[in-house]
Order: sequence, then structure tokens, then C-alpha cells
Amino acid sequence: MSEIRNYDVIVSPVITEKATLAAESNQVVFNVVRDASKPEIKRAVEGLFGVKVVAVNTVLRKGKVKRFRGHLGKQSDVKKAFVTLAEGQSIDVTTGL
Repeated sequence: MSEIRNYDVIVSPVITEKATLAAESNQVVFNVVRDASKPEIKRAVEGLFGVKVVAVNTVLRKGKVKRFRGHLGKQSDVKKAFVTLAEGQSIDVTTGL
């Protein structure tokens, strides 16, 4: 997989309370493109950050219908990847690439 595709697969890191708690168990959470497979996500994380990935779990969060000033709108669907790193490996997502 090319270096450009690695940047296309991983959209952004997720920085939430749940993602911070997952970091304690050696997991990192990323937003990824909807058509990315688990092997693609694994290769992208290993290629970009230089770490060993043990497992990749994905979640597809359906977009919610929200109301803003009386008008209905819909949030986009988001695919998240929970990446489990090997023991002793870590990624600091706050610094960026």
C-alpha cells in the first residue's frame, strides 16, 4: 500500500474520554474512511507510526438526526477503528504526524 493511501485511510485521531481510557489498555482510536478494511487500517497505522499492531476492531456509528433552529439535519456516518498496540508500544496522538 502506498504512503499516500495510508494518509487517506486514517482521517483523524479520536480524543474523547472513552478514547483516553482506552489508551491505558494500550489502545488508540482513529476515525477512518468507511470503505477501509481491518488489514488496510493495520498497515496504515504500522506504516505511519512505526508501531506493531496486535488487533483492529471497527465500529460504524450511524449519523444522528439533529434539530438546529427548527430545521432537521443529519450528522454523517463515522467509522472508528480501535487499534490495539503490542506491549511496550505507544502513539502520542496529541502531537500529530
